[in-house]
Amino acid sequence: MTSQKPRSPSTPHRPSQGNRDFRNRTKQGGKPSGEQKNMSRGAPQPLAGNADASPAIILKAGREKSLLRRHPWVFSGAVERIDGAPRSGDTLPVRDATDNFLAWAAYNPDSQITARVWSWREEEVIDAEFFRRRISAALEARRALLPSPAGGITSDSAGVFCQPSRMASSSSEGRGEGMNNGARLVHAESDGLPGLIVDQYGDTLVMQIGSAGAERWRDAIADILQELCNPACIYERSDSDSRGLEGMEPRNGVLRGALPESVEVVEHGLRFRVDVAAGQKTGFYLDQRDNRALTETLAKDRDVLNCFCYTGGFSLYALRGGAKSVLSIDASGDALRIAAENLAANNLDGSRAEWQEADVFQALRKLRDQGRSFDFIILDPPKFAPTAAFAEKAARGYKDINLLGFKLLRPGGLLATYSCSGGISEDLFQKIIAGAALDAGVDAQIIHYLHASADHPVLLSFPEGAYLKGLVLRVAG
Repeated sequence: MTSQKPRSPSTPHRPSQGNRDFRNRTKQGGKPSGEQKNMSRGAPQPLAGNADASPAIILKAGREKSLLRRHPWVFSGAVERIDGAPRSGDTLPVRDATDNFLAWAAYNPDSQITARVWSWREEEVIDAEFFRRRISAALEARRALLPSPAGGITSDSAGVFCQPSRMASSSSEGRGEGMNNGARLVHAESDGLPGLIVDQYGDTLVMQIGSAGAERWRDAIADILQELCNPACIYERSDSDSRGLEGMEPRNGVLRGALPESVEVVEHGLRFRVDVAAGQKTGFYLDQRDNRALTETLAKDRDVLNCFCYTGGFSLYALRGGAKSVLSIDASGDALRIAAENLAANNLDGSRAEWQEADVFQALRKLRDQGRSFDFIILDPPKFAPTAAFAEKAARGYKDINLLGFKLLRPGGLLATYSCSGGISEDLFQKIIAGAALDAGVDAQIIHYLHASADHPVLLSFPEGAYLKGLVLRVAG
């Protein structure tokens, strides 16, 4: 899923170049784009309190309710004053208007999110040992979430690497192909570590820091991961849009060890090369693991169209599932070259695969004008709406591609459509798709509701963590 900017029918669209996209890529030379530089300028500065008092965040009267419900963010509009003279990234107590303790949180004066909660316990000490406990707990949770005869993902004081897991799936049972060596090990707020993402690809860990608090503890976190997991490399990909929202510069590079010449993830027996240094997100879309496996079960004897295909994840599953043909479209030639390598590495029938470098919005219209049609269409576009402020513009983009998708489907065909935009709720997404079906003049049934795989848990008190949502729809015959 290489990123492209959504467009309305009346707005010219420029396809993305290479692996850069409209949301969070930097210009050549490593300098942040103007959008990134300006992202945090609108954050109101909290009122200064008593400079001689112990540093603390004091909330306005009645604004503690979200914290009492264990939501981990404190927005700037809820803050009455900041006592002391804290620096960005410092851990401060958050107190209500009557001085009652609410939480320990990382402070950032340059963000709309003034603080992100580390702990709700007043007696907790936020130090390196705190992060060791939280990271160890996250690893242990993955061991339970991704069980395997080999013991799953492990961590212990002896420095055993976070072992790949074996997960049974309908596509791999009986083949001995259940091996997976990729997983999300730390999922930010949902693991009690706001702003920290850690993904595993074999013996390489990719760490992404998107908050001032995690930035403050960056080196300590890297040391803990090295000790607990003993990877060959820890690579930092701190270039997400959240860095700009936090007022921080993007940063990429090796943190520990040396980056292997080739990084590969194995998923349900399929092998994928991962571009750790320049690929999308942290190099691969681990969150779509279960949805790719579902695609395999649905693809048999169908002509498949995979849009925003990135390095061919859904395409390879469809081919292995017995698709008659798979047309894969992406704007990035680099991603498509890796996709072709992945196809060859998995010994799949290349005669059934076609790769097309094109702007997806334009390509869909061209296919429509050519009278092409398909039995199964996959739409996995980039993040059109990083926040709710972009929702209206994003809705136009989602409706546009889904309308075209419906028009290209044969009667009885399937549409698998996704949104990874945190600013688009699941309810709104379904309404957008319903509008697209109405405009296309088709009746469609939802046959699957889709979400991220189990190593991307969602904290019950933090619904914003449910960023990935998807639907599989069947168009009436």
